[in-house]
Amino acid sequence: MSTVSGVLAFLLEIGVYAAAGWWGFTRRVHLLLRLVLAVCLVALFAVVWALFGAPSAVYPLHGAARAVLELCWFGAGAGAWAAVKGRQAALWFCGAWLLSTALELAFA
Repeated sequence: MSTVSGVLAFLLEIGVYAAAGWWGFTRRVHLLLRLVLAVCLVALFAVVWALFGAPSAVYPLHGAARAVLELCWFGAGAGAWAAVKGRQAALWFCGAWLLSTALELAFA
């Protein structure tokens, strides 16, 4: 994987965490519940990525299973971006993910 592809993939991963946390924090509930929801969502995403998606994952996925994980993972990130910042933010996020995936395939 090229350095550019790796950096872009890492930034997109951080983008998923940020969008999930932001989405949780923008719910119309008590402040404490918003904080708990934001932290729990980020923690849940972190556990899923650590178990299945990270380069040093406990149970790394390959092939079609990896593709499904990435579609769900980055799709959830795009959905969260759409919910908190609108469709254009989600489209930019999806475009960056497609670029990252294309670079990864090109340098594989």
